[in-house]
Amino acid sequence: MSTGITMASMSTYAILGCGSVGHAVAEELVGEGKDVFILDKDEGRVEALRDQDLDARTADIRDKTVVQEVENSDVVLILSSDVEANKDAVRNLRESEGEQFIVARASDPVSADELTELGADVVINPSAVIANSALRALETGELEYKASGLAEVIDSTKERMAILIHRSPDPDSIASAAALKSIAESREVETDIVYEGEIGHQENRAFVNLFGIDLVSRETVDLDDYDTVALVDYASAGEIEMDRSVDIVIDHYEQENGVDAVFSDVRPNVSATSTILTKYIQELDLKVDQEVATALLYGIRAETLDFKRETTPADLTAAAYLYPFADHDTLEQVESPSMSPETLDVLAEAILNREVKGSHLISNAGFIRDRDALSQAAQHLLNLGGITTTAVFAIADDTIHLAARSKDIRMNIANVLEDAFDDIGEAAGHSTDATVEIPLGIFTGIETSEDNRELLVSLTEEAVKRKLFEAMGVESSESSNGS
Repeated sequence: MSTGITMASMSTYAILGCGSVGHAVAEELVGEGKDVFILDKDEGRVEALRDQDLDARTADIRDKTVVQEVENSDVVLILSSDVEANKDAVRNLRESEGEQFIVARASDPVSADELTELGADVVINPSAVIANSALRALETGELEYKASGLAEVIDSTKERMAILIHRSPDPDSIASAAALKSIAESREVETDIVYEGEIGHQENRAFVNLFGIDLVSRETVDLDDYDTVALVDYASAGEIEMDRSVDIVIDHYEQENGVDAVFSDVRPNVSATSTILTKYIQELDLKVDQEVATALLYGIRAETLDFKRETTPADLTAAAYLYPFADHDTLEQVESPSMSPETLDVLAEAILNREVKGSHLISNAGFIRDRDALSQAAQHLLNLGGITTTAVFAIADDTIHLAARSKDIRMNIANVLEDAFDDIGEAAGHSTDATVEIPLGIFTGIETSEDNRELLVSLTEEAVKRKLFEAMGVESSESSNGS
């Protein structure tokens, strides 16, 4: 309901029903210099309010004459513990065509809906408010406790700390590691960010280069040379293989076979590890430098598909905190990298070999060198008319690599890949994008060689497409080729 009254212009307040909630509100308003008028049917309570120099009168808030009592008030707060009386008060005010801004107290979601329908502008449920306040206090206390624990482990480092991120790391992994390194260095602990595999995707390479983030290949270091080892955003890599103890684990994924660590903070209720690290920077009251802030903001945006996928309030508040510190010109550069020649080749091959059943497209890109090109091809193919789900696969290093994307809200593409390949491959990802890796020998029984490349491609294509279309629940009769 639009009353034409803005909060800035509100100056006189009427409180109908002044129990403990109303009394607390009255004291706050009077403390802010507001003009407050109180009505309550309990004479003893009214006398007590008057003894505190409050303007209070005796009246039953159900009575229609109350409408005249509050006609000069800009805001009416109906706060008695009797919800039925509150409903009558709202009804009387609206039937009299009063234009006051009405705040009403409910006792549960049902009464809240009823009060809204009767015309209350704002409905509050004290129980819900108290519960939310308690949860916020709990979260604040827990974060303070965890930040202290993280600092204690970092401070115990005698010489150097290693931060391990998962194989072929993505922006969330890299940004989270850069943030933890920043925290460690603020405590005078030297740190290396150690990665496995390759930095493949063009956006990821641009991300590392533009922010000047130093990464060290795991092949070139011995983890026993470090006093402290941290795993950051690591669980999505699948099985964790460590030949030494782990001191710190920070992730937004649960690891199936969890790693025992001195300090662990795993939060599946947020969508990005960058969100967790942002909260630590805030809690430890660190000055966040522009590069780290920009990296973390991009990490959150990349992991949530620009806040369109599984975004939580914590992700949004972390992004809002980072936004003023970030370099938005650099963000634009990272998000718009040039496409490599091999990516163009993979995309062309995927377009040529595509098979469509209904709104689902699957394509074989043959043999490749750049595995990340598959993700880009899957994303580009999703833009084709009538297509809601794509999967592009190819062979590299005796492994079948597959990347899938979906904008069909009824489908969880990560679950589809698990259903299709759970017995032979390892899937990872989200409801809208996911990947799977399948050992080529297990799948075909044939080793890779120059002489049998065409046979391998043919066998792979037939088997992968069959399993995927079956997992998607698509009938073979819907099949068409890519024209």
